[in-house]
Amino acid sequence: MNERILSRLAEITEEEQSILSGRGQIDRALYMDGSRDVITGDKLLAPGRLVTIRPHTRFVAFPRHTHDYVEMVYMAQGQTRHIVNGREILLKEGELLMLGQNALQEIAPAGERDLAVNFIVRPEFFSQMLPYLGQEETPLRSFIVSCLAGENETGYLHFQVSQLLPIQNLIENLLYTLMEKVPNRRGILQMTMGLLFAQLLNHTEALRPDSPEQDAVMSVLRYVELRYRDGSLTEIAAQLHYEIPSLSRLIRQKTGKNYTQLVQDKRLSQAAWLLRNTEKKVDEIARSVGYENISFFHRLFAQRYGMSPKKYRDCK
Repeated sequence: MNERILSRLAEITEEEQSILSGRGQIDRALYMDGSRDVITGDKLLAPGRLVTIRPHTRFVAFPRHTHDYVEMVYMAQGQTRHIVNGREILLKEGELLMLGQNALQEIAPAGERDLAVNFIVRPEFFSQMLPYLGQEETPLRSFIVSCLAGENETGYLHFQVSQLLPIQNLIENLLYTLMEKVPNRRGILQMTMGLLFAQLLNHTEALRPDSPEQDAVMSVLRYVELRYRDGSLTEIAAQLHYEIPSLSRLIRQKTGKNYTQLVQDKRLSQAAWLLRNTEKKVDEIARSVGYENISFFHRLFAQRYGMSPKKYRDCK
């Protein structure tokens, strides 16, 4: 992390000075309205702003609370201890924690050298970034984007990405853009945040889901990404030590679809990508994504995209 950014983050704020002078708890009026334990974006974001940052307040515990926005916590230096939905998370230097709007969080006191940054992001900001996340609408992409965008409101995502230089560089660029108030920062923020999320989607192996159940579903989705041509629910259930009916129910609960539908979504999105980006024949593409019955492929493709594969290619 750039030393200038770290130096800025290490400065003792007026709020922290008050805490060090004897105030034993957070000033609720800075974060919350009335008696509700909800940190509100209106307290932290200027009118019309969709995203901002603020250094995490040190030296004091944050009691249990939720947010009415999506929060991203980046650990620039040191570590912080969080309890989210009853599970303890040690957020280490270089790691990223993303919280849905209704995730229940509490935070242990941070020390002077524990420098965390809170990104406060209104959910509507994410809709502006979807074009940066690629055209192939895969089940894994859809699941993670819904979590990133706060649609999975009670969940969280813990990315252990401290060793991934592209992600660290993008976060540093975000911090610099917001702290230095550079010109055209709204456009820069959108592009940089979009690139950040694209990188996170490329590194799902660094993701620590919020529960054993979500971990299992993520494993299924990764399996579908790799084995959509020839995989089976029986095989992935055995790998995960699940009974097939139990895993089927879990997949439906977490994604809204069954295993066969997830495979079909991946096959058809891959076929659409090949139609746009290669000159392969339609029948060859159908077989390459797992369909030996070409007529069945044509019917499914038309149901999904509202046109034949040939017309889809002609419209690219």
